[in-house]
Amino acid sequence: MDYKVGLLGRIAFLAASLFLLAFTIFDEWGVFMISLLLILVIFQIIYLLRYSESSFQKVRTFLDNIKQDKYSQLYPVKFDGTETDDLHIEFNAILAKLKEDQAEKEANFQYFRSVFKHLSIGLITFGENGQIQIINTAAKRILNVENLINITEIEGINKELHLAIQHLKTGGSELIKIAHPDGIMQLSVYVIELLMRGEKFKLVSLQNIQSELEEKEMEAWQNLVKILTHEIMNSIAPISSLAGTIKDDLEKKIDSISELTPQDLEDYLMGIATIEKRSQGLTSFVSDFRSLAHIPAPKFSSIAIGKLFDQLEILLQHQLESGKITLNKVLDPKELILFGDQTQIEQVLINLTQNAIHALEDAEEKVITLHAYIDESGKIILEVADTGKGIEEEALSKIFIPFFTTKKKGSGIGLSLSKQIMRRHKGNIQVKSNPGEGTTFKLIFNG
Repeated sequence: MDYKVGLLGRIAFLAASLFLLAFTIFDEWGVFMISLLLILVIFQIIYLLRYSESSFQKVRTFLDNIKQDKYSQLYPVKFDGTETDDLHIEFNAILAKLKEDQAEKEANFQYFRSVFKHLSIGLITFGENGQIQIINTAAKRILNVENLINITEIEGINKELHLAIQHLKTGGSELIKIAHPDGIMQLSVYVIELLMRGEKFKLVSLQNIQSELEEKEMEAWQNLVKILTHEIMNSIAPISSLAGTIKDDLEKKIDSISELTPQDLEDYLMGIATIEKRSQGLTSFVSDFRSLAHIPAPKFSSIAIGKLFDQLEILLQHQLESGKITLNKVLDPKELILFGDQTQIEQVLINLTQNAIHALEDAEEKVITLHAYIDESGKIILEVADTGKGIEEEALSKIFIPFFTTKKKGSGIGLSLSKQIMRRHKGNIQVKSNPGEGTTFKLIFNG
């Protein structure tokens, strides 16, 4: 109300002055009086403009304070019911709310920063220029540094780690081995690319999985020793028993100076043949073990997946026809190319397809599907799916263990061999199966 009254009063006074100026001009009061009134009118106009702009100036100052995150200024309130008072009350309420929001935002930031810094997994964030934004305590401990300014400094710590961080995209991961004063560390490096306020940056996680790997390695060795012991004892026990029986019988014959009858000779020959057969089985087992332990390094070249599928169909055509099995081949895109060792990849596909053929022996619907495609993250995927009996959940966790098999006849090294080949190609092999619904093996190539 006070602003309107003041504004109207000044306008009325200005109008009166203009009227008086006009009157003096027409009535010829003299130059001095006219000049005086003219100066008075000019001053009133200037004063009116300043008075009208005073409230806008307050609004501009208020907005500038908000823009600069200055929320501490308070506007005076007289509680006299005027419009200026109401405006100041609103200004103070808005500033108080913004100040509260800023405090809450800062508290949340400090909270998450504290959590970030004290996580057991090493975390680093950096922008496109490589400038480190945040690095937590675990990352400093893993890299054995007091601080990092730019991500390029990691090259001096470990070149492989630096390359992995620079080239990995969202969802990409890699295992890197680095030297540390506490011993060798096996790091799992995982990268996420983020966009915030138009700026790109990367979040890198570093996790030392050395102890987990050692535990898994020990478990694998224990399983392997169990299998080796079981297989070797199964072969040696009957050999030893049968050889002892023949030896005792021959000693008795020699001691009693009795002649060997044709029946005795036949029994001895049968025993020796059994010993030979079991010895050959043991030799074959050791040969399989050697092939598992000595996989040659892959020789990389371009592989046309379509041609590879066609060769596989020709190779297994007799088994497919005799088992009355339908083989479907699906490629997307049709001209999909894979970079790898053609002989080794073909061996993996043969192992998986033959397993699928065995799984379809008692199935009503006999279909094997070979599917090649590129997933949403750009990885090349090869799938071998069947409509067979599936794999029991208990066996599913053991199928990649060397010499474990669910088949009546089989060495149990095919899947283990396939897994090693995929690891040599920097890829992975996964299986999904439901009893009675079939099995799908997925070969994942990271490119």
